[in-house]
Amino acid sequence: MDSHEIDYEIFGNDMQIVEIELDPYETVVAEAGMMNYMEDGIRYEAKMGDGSQASQGFFSKMMSAGARALTGESIFMTHFTNESPQKRRIAFAAPYPGRIVALDLEKIGGTVICQKDAFLCAAKGTRLSIAFQKRLGSGFFGGEGFILQKLEGDGKAFVHAGGTVIKRKLNDETLRVDTGCLVAFTPGIDYDIARAGSLKSMFFGGEGLFLATLRGTGTVLLQSLPFSRLADRVLQHAPSVGGSNRGEGSALGSLGNMFGD
Repeated sequence: MDSHEIDYEIFGNDMQIVEIELDPYETVVAEAGMMNYMEDGIRYEAKMGDGSQASQGFFSKMMSAGARALTGESIFMTHFTNESPQKRRIAFAAPYPGRIVALDLEKIGGTVICQKDAFLCAAKGTRLSIAFQKRLGSGFFGGEGFILQKLEGDGKAFVHAGGTVIKRKLNDETLRVDTGCLVAFTPGIDYDIARAGSLKSMFFGGEGLFLATLRGTGTVLLQSLPFSRLADRVLQHAPSVGGSNRGEGSALGSLGNMFGD
């Protein structure tokens, strides 16, 4: 696919930024709203499609935009091109605390499948498409629906995940994980959904009703803090509308919430 060859550096620990160095006329493609800062000489433009196909027609662009709409992403992607004669730098940041993972697609077989909201940016030439789940159970109970994102190419792509990222290599093995903790996996991994133990464990175990089952040979990326889990905790401790949560975290505060002010 001859993706653009970009250099990069990742800064920070829990709130990371990836800074990409663009040679003259090199381009990086990113999700809308992910850019943090850029140097003078870089031009950006919102386009339908990822730019991986130079001769892509209008109908193909519409199909690609419709596929992105199914994943809940914007139908437009932003293309950043260095139009100056010198090298220029541009940075992208994740929308919530976590890690940015650099993927060299050429070294991992040219393809990776990831959560619909994990993609951050990639070198121009990387193809973004959707991957439908084959099994009905995976679609209804997998947490990501029927659709995952597929990244294809021979350049560098960047994904982000919540909390700490764990890389697990499976060699004809099986791994069961919380559906929200799955970030990405290579095509050699078979993805399915299985019931989380007995009915009592499913409803009272606190681990959800279903678990993702990963089988095969390949690489799996896992995150310790899915954004959905973080959002649930924030909502649990958020003050009620029009009121304040005095004494938060204390028994007296909880009693005050029960009986009012």
